[in-house]
Amino acid sequence: MAKIAIVEDDQAISQMYRLKFEAEGYEVETAANGKLGLALIEKMRPDIILLDLMMPEMDGEEMLDKLRLTDWGKNIKVIILTNVGKEEAPATLKQLGVHRFIVKAEMTPRQVAELVKDELAAA
Repeated sequence: MAKIAIVEDDQAISQMYRLKFEAEGYEVETAANGKLGLALIEKMRPDIILLDLMMPEMDGEEMLDKLRLTDWGKNIKVIILTNVGKEEAPATLKQLGVHRFIVKAEMTPRQVAELVKDELAAA
């Protein structure tokens, strides 16, 4: 069973995706900011991470930067799931190994689940 970490500060969105992925048979854990996300990911070692960019305490870009510096986090697949448009997103995301960039408002949870499934199958 694949493991998914969702790092998202909006509790309603986080829980919506958690329920969707659990219904699909995935093991899912969530964190409300980048700082908690790093700790969760180190412990959980997920197959894929859904990462928001705009969060308190530590944003998604900083978390991803720190994650990529670790042996255990340098190769984990990361999908950015945010309401920040691609034009406004940090240019460093590509260098940090982001696999996909999804604007929340443009996709349904079902579509996001399909993309995650595709990414996991490509592993």
